[in-house]
Amino acid sequence: MRRREFITLLGGAAAAWSLAAHAQENGHTYRLGFLLPSARQSAAVTAFFDEMRLNGFVEGKNLTIIPGGFEATDDNLAERATALVSAAPDAIVAGPAPPLRAVQAVTRTVPIIGMSEDLVGEGLTASLARPGGNITGISLLSPELDGKRQDILIEAAPGARRIAAMADARQTPPYHLQALQHAARSRGVDLSVFGVNGPEEIVSAIDAAKESGAQALNFLATPLFSLPGTRNNAIVMERIAAVRLPAIFQWPETAEAGAPVGYGPRFPEMYRQRARMVARILRGAKPADMPVEQPARFELVINLKAARAIGHEVPAGLVLRADEVIE
Repeated sequence: MRRREFITLLGGAAAAWSLAAHAQENGHTYRLGFLLPSARQSAAVTAFFDEMRLNGFVEGKNLTIIPGGFEATDDNLAERATALVSAAPDAIVAGPAPPLRAVQAVTRTVPIIGMSEDLVGEGLTASLARPGGNITGISLLSPELDGKRQDILIEAAPGARRIAAMADARQTPPYHLQALQHAARSRGVDLSVFGVNGPEEIVSAIDAAKESGAQALNFLATPLFSLPGTRNNAIVMERIAAVRLPAIFQWPETAEAGAPVGYGPRFPEMYRQRARMVARILRGAKPADMPVEQPARFELVINLKAARAIGHEVPAGLVLRADEVIE
């Protein structure tokens, strides 16, 4: 190991030890609440608690987790949010937008560390630099990345002249869809939009896109479709295989799990990034003064095995640019 690398490693370790010591020396036990669709045992939540440990906050020592906050569904958010705030947490980890709004409706004082597709565009924070209220967190750049994924999809299916955007009808704003359609037209591609109001409409929407003549599918950023490890995602994956259409998703892990293409930040890394923000909040930082953060790294994963299973060949030029290729 080079001397400079060794010194850097020592400096990082010393910083971690310092943070851990600071968190444990004051003798306080912090109460942390959650309102998330993710399961407690998921890879992302596991990564969150590992990062909290690295920052000196350990469940069972100086950190208590308020129960009942995981695998939250849209039909019980208000009730869960009320119970959560009543349990007097020091901070709340919530997201995406529906859980965030549910918690925000109950408290304007408890710090909330969120993650959503577009915190500012969804009206959850005043700005990226100065959130201004009791919510800060991570904004996933989803409007911009949906367009980037559309470009990748057009490149992945060069013969396609009709593609479909699969959208969450309850959350995706019309102006975003119009921008995607305009961008597709500029490349000689017709984009149709299929809105989905809930899990029960996923299969019929995919089938309708296929019947309309769509030759590829862009699953726009929303937990409804592509949250890794969820039942909804399993339904999507099964159906796109059945209709034999190439598709792209917002998380690289989705391609690793069997989708043809995934592009975006790593889901567990987003939870680690949010854990570091939670640690700062528990040490006394104020959400109103903590700038909203964004993903720093994006990965393109191409699953050639999945593509070939539906009879699709991904162009070699795109494969060469991928961060990971699954044969």
